[in-house]
Amino acid sequence: MLSILASIVGIIALILMIPTIIPFLGWANWLIVPIALLGAVIGSFSSSNFGRNFCLVVAALGILRLIIGGGII
Repeated sequence: MLSILASIVGIIALILMIPTIIPFLGWANWLIVPIALLGAVIGSFSSSNFGRNFCLVVAALGILRLIIGGGII
């Protein structure tokens, strides 16, 4: 059950991350990455690894976008 909840949190974070591809909206990843990491914490309490791993991938994408944009752009 916790893996499903973590997957839902990861999907929400991924959907929120889609507009941050647009220039000057990359700062929103400062809000999205903690949401994805919260999903990873929730997923770590599950017996399945899918939800945790999915949230970690979403968080890694957000961090990569922050690195590429210098943290602001």
